[in-house]
Amino acid sequence: MNRKILRKSLIAVGLVAVSLLVLFAMVGCGGKAAGTAAAKKGEPAIKWRLQTYAGPTLAKYVCFNAIEEFNAAANNEMRIDMYSSDELVPQGELFQAVQKGTVDAAQSDDDSMASPADVAVFAAYFPLATRFGIDVDALFQHYGLDQIWKEAYGEIEGVTWLAAGSWDPVNFVTTKPIRSLKDLKGLRVYAFPTGGKFVQRYGVVPMTIPYEDVEMSLQTGILDGVFWCGYTETATVGWQEVTKYFLTNPFCGGWIGSWFVNTKAWDKVPEHLKALYKLTIDKSNYFRLHWYWWGEANYRAKEGKLTLTTLPESDIKIVEADALKFWDEYAKKSPRSAKVIEILKEYNANMIKAGPPYRY
Repeated sequence: MNRKILRKSLIAVGLVAVSLLVLFAMVGCGGKAAGTAAAKKGEPAIKWRLQTYAGPTLAKYVCFNAIEEFNAAANNEMRIDMYSSDELVPQGELFQAVQKGTVDAAQSDDDSMASPADVAVFAAYFPLATRFGIDVDALFQHYGLDQIWKEAYGEIEGVTWLAAGSWDPVNFVTTKPIRSLKDLKGLRVYAFPTGGKFVQRYGVVPMTIPYEDVEMSLQTGILDGVFWCGYTETATVGWQEVTKYFLTNPFCGGWIGSWFVNTKAWDKVPEHLKALYKLTIDKSNYFRLHWYWWGEANYRAKEGKLTLTTLPESDIKIVEADALKFWDEYAKKSPRSAKVIEILKEYNANMIKAGPPYRY
């Protein structure tokens, strides 16, 4: 009898011990899961700061929307804090800031951020290099400009070039009407460097000021207009409220902007997050392409407040001839510049040969 009681007691003790082990294991797993959850709620391992060329109102369309999606998809492994034009560093110092690691990434044209690359002059608005936004993507993806940009930035220490995309066209948006090239004489306009240099031949006075000061400068008469964008940006940021006229002839059909990262920061990012960031760039580039295409027509035909003016055909032919001379001047700058001009000429010749809707 005692032996049976002893056996039952041992079995009971064993069951209790097993139960305790299972309980401890469950608590341990729960503790690990809780710890993981806590880690995910904490600070991400990788934190970046990205600054765009765009002011705060425009920035949410040109890149912030896509970066917000990246932050959500990165699952707290990485977070990118976003800053608009001049917020951390002046726009003219943005390239150097990426190079030094003051900011980890930038989205901008090469031209206004003072890139030292010889291809920088072809970014933003190289005159009549494109007629539509989609031309930018075709040139980079199918005509080899992407390889030329990679080569150029591969020679510059500290910065990695990732991709280019299209923004809006460049039109004159002014407080005075433009109905001929003669009307451009003396106009003080906010402009990108190379595009501004081109229109100086018509008497335009290009001016460089902080992006956020443009609206007040238009209101006070410091500026007569902007040579910075198309109608979509003009309406989005409120410049149509302080201007009166929109010249329908674009001097370039699609702005070329790029995505840059600090090389050391990029090297620390794991491959799956690099892939996610590149997909984010593609998403941003795609959104802008259709958003600007919609906007340019929408504001001209439906929601815009500006009076539309158009140059006569004889003046357009002068601009086209002047643009080709401008191209030839830059082809002499370097073998790489000559290659870019060669591609632009080949591309535009193909578009003309193809006819409508590629060229009219």
